[in-house]
Amino acid sequence: MSATAVHSLWTTAAEPITKIDAPKFEYGQLAPTLIIVGAAILGILVEAFVPRKSRYHVQMFVSVVAIAAAFAAVVALAADGYGTTKARIAAMGAIAVDGPALFLQGTILLAALVGLFTFAERRLDPEAHGNRVDSFAAQAASVPGSESEKAAVKAGFTTTEVFPLLLFAVAGMLIFPAANDLLTLFVALEVFSLPLYLLCALARRKRLMSQEAAVKYFLLGAFASAFTLFGIALLYGYAGSMSYATIAQVVDGTVQDVNPALAGTMGNDALLLVGAALLVMGLLFKVGAVPFHMWTPDVYQGAPTPVTGFMAAATKVAAFGALLRLLYVVLPGLRWDWRPVMWAVAIVTMLGGAIVAITQTDIKRLLAYSSIAHAGFILAGVIATTPDGVSSVLFYLAAYSFVTIGAFAVVTLVRDAGGEATHLSKWAGLGRRSPLVAAVFAVFLLAFAGIPLTSGFAGKFAVFKAAAEGGAAPLVVIGVISSAIAAFFYIRVIVLMFFSEPRPEGPTVAVPSPLTMTAIGLGVVVTLVLGVAPQYFLDLAGHAGVFVR
Repeated sequence: MSATAVHSLWTTAAEPITKIDAPKFEYGQLAPTLIIVGAAILGILVEAFVPRKSRYHVQMFVSVVAIAAAFAAVVALAADGYGTTKARIAAMGAIAVDGPALFLQGTILLAALVGLFTFAERRLDPEAHGNRVDSFAAQAASVPGSESEKAAVKAGFTTTEVFPLLLFAVAGMLIFPAANDLLTLFVALEVFSLPLYLLCALARRKRLMSQEAAVKYFLLGAFASAFTLFGIALLYGYAGSMSYATIAQVVDGTVQDVNPALAGTMGNDALLLVGAALLVMGLLFKVGAVPFHMWTPDVYQGAPTPVTGFMAAATKVAAFGALLRLLYVVLPGLRWDWRPVMWAVAIVTMLGGAIVAITQTDIKRLLAYSSIAHAGFILAGVIATTPDGVSSVLFYLAAYSFVTIGAFAVVTLVRDAGGEATHLSKWAGLGRRSPLVAAVFAVFLLAFAGIPLTSGFAGKFAVFKAAAEGGAAPLVVIGVISSAIAAFFYIRVIVLMFFSEPRPEGPTVAVPSPLTMTAIGLGVVVTLVLGVAPQYFLDLAGHAGVFVR
């Protein structure tokens, strides 16, 4: 480059800036997220200023009101047409307000509300020193088994910080599928991941196992975040922009104004392919797809069961939403490159989750491998690359989240002297000892297996139909085979509960408070309604299936 050219670059860069535009924020369209963030900050103030005796009730009230208000805001935006005709990019290009974003945000908020009920349950464990206790450690900072922990239990402490942590996680999850630039995507990823790492470490029973789960999740999550960030850096180097629309234009070759400083690197396909691969890898880690699934069984088993249920449902919804937006809005021009890779990932995820689940002896690990198989089924809908593919994935995520939280809520009820009895051998004969609980759990297992008249069947049918129409028929065949393998171990648990002799020293079924009953009841109702009459909800997902660009 000649000296004059360099000099001219310097002089243009050094022109005085006369006016900085003030940022414009559409507070109404960002209301759902702002309400949750405000409530989370209020929750921290409650921890600081409200007396310990009243904290649980105040936190519970703040959380329920905030989630209900945020859901009302989502419904209002959808009713106002922001999901269809008025879809737009808000917050100076950072966040999309469109059908998929609103549908996923509504699903996340409903899952969070049902999850919150299981968090607040305080009747399952026997009272300790005259105080009711929940699933969380009395004092998170104390070493397991230490004097300070015994003193905290004796004093009747409860970890009410779980409520603001839940809200912060939800806030990140609301932004994640709606993010319209890579930086917002990464910030949202961290905002919802960090509270989850903490929540995983807070189990009241089996504290060491819980802390081990949290450390594994944190370390592997940090690796995945690093891959994501590196991918973002490479894509920025490729396109010279963080904005989804601009990157998509550079990929398609339709970009208009090119920054001269970036003209040299733009169009370098190596940056694009490696960057996209790293970014997608980070998202596949969050959904628990093979081969990025190693954290799932250990974390699901070690985390407090209410956290496992919430995490299994809401994280999948948020991560699949972000993955859909990335593949359909940013990288449609790369379809021929990413589809074969996603085919391979979907196949190994479906078969891997289903086959390994057969060998499990712990109910939480079995549900973890089952969730891995479901990630594979949902990926089949992602691969369809048609509007039907998007709507089928949205429907599947909504159906799956309620079944999952309901199933984990049932797991919290079956207890022995050491807390939850999660070993499968202890569930033998449960149907004779407590027919109602076993029947409810059987409904959830049948939904997971995709048996007709449950939401699982409607979801799988929609996803496989979209995949077949999108030219992925061989994938559907493999999906049906892995569904059959999966059905084997779900049915095996049902047979174990209803057709085995109960053990004399077997576990008891705790009688929960109305909170957990509501969570389980909602799970059953949604499972049956979406199975028997899914059309309205499929249409709703269909209307919500168009991304704004």
